Amino acid sequence: MTGEAEKAPRRKPGRPTKAETEARALQPGEELMELPIKWEPRPYQVDLWEYLLRGGTRADVVAHRRWGKDDVALHWAAAQAASKPGSYWHLLPEAEQGRKAIWSAVNPHTGVRRIDEAFPTEVRTRRNESDMKLELANGATWQVAGSDNYDALMGSSPLGVVFSEWSLAKPEAWTYIRPILAENGGWALFLWTPRGRGHATRAFESRVLRPGEWFTQKSPATETKVFSDELLERERAEMIAELGSVEEGEARFASEYMVDFDAAAPGAYYASLLGEAERAGRIGRAPYDPALKVDTAWDLGIDDYTAVWFFQQAGREVRAIDYFETSGEGLQSVVRQALAGRPYVYGTHHLPHDVMVRELGAAGRSRFETLGSLGVWPISVGAAMDPEERINAGRLMIPMTWFDAEKCAGGLERLRGYRKRWVKATRSYGGPLHDHASHGADAFGEFAANRHGAAVVKRPQVRRSTGAPLGWMG
Repeated sequence: MTGEAEKAPRRKPGRPTKAETEARALQPGEELMELPIKWEPRPYQVDLWEYLLRGGTRADVVAHRRWGKDDVALHWAAAQAASKPGSYWHLLPEAEQGRKAIWSAVNPHTGVRRIDEAFPTEVRTRRNESDMKLELANGATWQVAGSDNYDALMGSSPLGVVFSEWSLAKPEAWTYIRPILAENGGWALFLWTPRGRGHATRAFESRVLRPGEWFTQKSPATETKVFSDELLERERAEMIAELGSVEEGEARFASEYMVDFDAAAPGAYYASLLGEAERAGRIGRAPYDPALKVDTAWDLGIDDYTAVWFFQQAGREVRAIDYFETSGEGLQSVVRQALAGRPYVYGTHHLPHDVMVRELGAAGRSRFETLGSLGVWPISVGAAMDPEERINAGRLMIPMTWFDAEKCAGGLERLRGYRKRWVKATRSYGGPLHDHASHGADAFGEFAANRHGAAVVKRPQVRRSTGAPLGWMG
């Protein structure tokens, strides 16, 4: 039922827990509402809880499955909502995930809904099922929502926000919410389990370097003892059996239980090879050599990402010296930013076969012709090929490639994240997943497949137009 009214709140007699007392002590002088809860943090959660009790407002915790991340977040939000009326949000990547994992979820140990444990009916006045929102007697509200639809929450000014499953969420949500919390002194709690290297790992590693601003905690299962060694070994074996692959099972176990940032994402094409490259020291410094020309490899997006890799070759050795990516930009802007903005002497520009397609919106001009008129030449147009051909070429090239870790950070992230599509109906992997990682990976594969001159190199015939000059310096 939407907007269900609940029993009028009554103060429940009895001694509050230590956690409740300390949490409420953070707000001296305010009229506080009794929370009839009996909850204490687990031993490995104490550092986080005490940081929050001391008034900390920024915490980032990456931990194994069953750590109790949402449990801490729910009880902290409840204590804060009772102490300081305002809006509090619990965000998962999608609203439906929030409904299943938080709003409707039942604690298997107690048989009680999780929201009822954190926010007992005694302190609530209304429960809105459709909006997944609770109203408390003191005027505070707490709501479950999807971070993928964060702009739908515009107009509200939350005092506290939980980002659950942060590694799967849209990072733009934090970009939107951060200034709100900075202005009102609110708190943010990031809780997640690794899914390869991405925005969550980059943010965490940056926050570790700023201990005065952030509480950070990395908590693998071997440290918390939630699982015995025997149970962990059983989980590892189960994952290998479920996925039908030792490599896949080990990768998922390392990610979800060992909190390994560099574990290959399930179904990843290149992650294990890049792990080998890192251990061999081939991901580090790969500086530009002025004595060698720079070849580029592209994947062009229309309303999507455009990715450009920059390579140099010395004999059999390939050096990935730079990477560029953008979205929503026209070709002229891309060329100006990617090529003209770099001090390289260019060799061949490798592009996929669809660069030859003529576009109605460009007066019948192909992107091949447009690039030529912008000064991009010679262009090697790759032959149409099955995606698996590009992937296999990429796999063969990685063991002979040196990567500049700093300049190619974005491209390496795309390669690590490039993975197979999971087909729910058959519970098996299909072809490559088209997502944010696929463009950078396709450009890499384009170079790998065509770098030895398999495609014809030719100079575009420029067709003059009466418009403004298109050259990248224009």
